[in-house]
Amino acid sequence: MRIAVAGATGNIGALTVAALERGGHDVVRVSRSLGVDLVTGDGLHAALAGVEAVIDVTNGPATDPAEVVAYFGAATRNLLAAEERAGVRHHVLLSIVGIDRVEGNAHYAGKREQERLVAAGPVPWTIVPATQFHDFAAMVASWTEQDGVATIAPLLVQPIAPADVADVLAEIAVGDPKGRYADVAGPETQDLVDMARRTNQALGREVKLVPTWSGLFGTSMAGNVLLPGEGARIAPTTFDEWLAAQR
Repeated sequence: MRIAVAGATGNIGALTVAALERGGHDVVRVSRSLGVDLVTGDGLHAALAGVEAVIDVTNGPATDPAEVVAYFGAATRNLLAAEERAGVRHHVLLSIVGIDRVEGNAHYAGKREQERLVAAGPVPWTIVPATQFHDFAAMVASWTEQDGVATIAPLLVQPIAPADVADVLAEIAVGDPKGRYADVAGPETQDLVDMARRTNQALGREVKLVPTWSGLFGTSMAGNVLLPGEGARIAPTTFDEWLAAQR
């Protein structure tokens, strides 16, 4: 089956490409660095020739809400329009668990716009909401790190291995569109501060972590907000197993 992956050169994109290729599929990599610009539409027509399904794992700017919404809006509209012209039968969007319960987060606003456009669009679709990835904690801490000190919100999460997400996306893409899919999460809840500390230790880095709600993530994300809902699909890889592979 010929399947395109939008955002193919990113971390989750590369893992999704690998999962599809292990399944014997013909994968088209869609990325600006490979000559396809979703925001302008340049290169999309040629890239989607003969494609039956598209998996969208694109990322975007994460600062100004209006900028993020505009980016995801333009990219999604162009992608869906090109898919309709190409006769694509299935659009699979990777989204995030809990985005409808959090206000004030620019990236979540962009993902909500993306979901809205896909659900109202011309191509049969599946939206796959996933929890935060196992590498999320250390990445968040790195955003604020200065002189060996980083601030980080004490979020409660149920993180998932990126490779497990890629496997789910590859599985769903070859099947029939399912509308909104069940939340996809890892097997255990974790504290984001502890995850960042343990990841840095595994990587041999010494970073002092300062828990706070005054940074990028506020109290609207506290408690169970980011946890998967009832009937979630639980992926197998634990944080400990993922961490052991990073050493």
